[in-house]
Amino acid sequence: MKITVFGASGKTGSLLVNQALEAGHEVRAYVRNSLAFRGGKAGLEVIVGQLDDKGKLREAIHGADACVSALAVGTLTKSYPEVVKGIDTIVEIMEEEKVPRFVYMSSLGVGESRAKMPQPIRFLILDLFLRVPIAQHLKNEETIKRSKLNWTIVQPGGLTDGIKTGKYKSGTDLEKIKGNASVSRANVANFILEQLPSEESFGKSIWLHE
Repeated sequence: MKITVFGASGKTGSLLVNQALEAGHEVRAYVRNSLAFRGGKAGLEVIVGQLDDKGKLREAIHGADACVSALAVGTLTKSYPEVVKGIDTIVEIMEEEKVPRFVYMSSLGVGESRAKMPQPIRFLILDLFLRVPIAQHLKNEETIKRSKLNWTIVQPGGLTDGIKTGKYKSGTDLEKIKGNASVSRANVANFILEQLPSEESFGKSIWLHE
């Protein structure tokens, strides 16, 4: 499979790229910094561009079998509006280029998954600490859901630097979880790769935690 990864130089994105290459996929890594992925790897193409560069975005998307976004949408206090606009453009170009498969990494607590979080977590984590990124993810999710793409939205819990174990819980039901659910970035990357060929995940928002 030919996979284009946006946010490829981030903590989760870089793991996703490496796992995809190890699985034998061809990967286009879309990055802002030309120093990312120095040295090169077999099966990897690095495309340097900004999220407002339609020409570079089209180059990255054209001919792909699927696209994945592991883009960070903001910090605890600062939003990244260029990412919201970038997702709009990515969706638009994917539709034009007839590349229908899109997996977007969001966050547990966005949209309907908010109901899965216990009340103290909703207030302390979602409404206070993660208010900015949650709002940005919600805008992106709404854009993706309005699209004509075969989309899947993955909503992981708190991201950790743990190893890939392949052991995690996922689903679409909204039964409440206990405590502050977390999952390693390596397991998130593994889960995303598992979803790419799965038609069963089309049009679904899937929560994920260990």
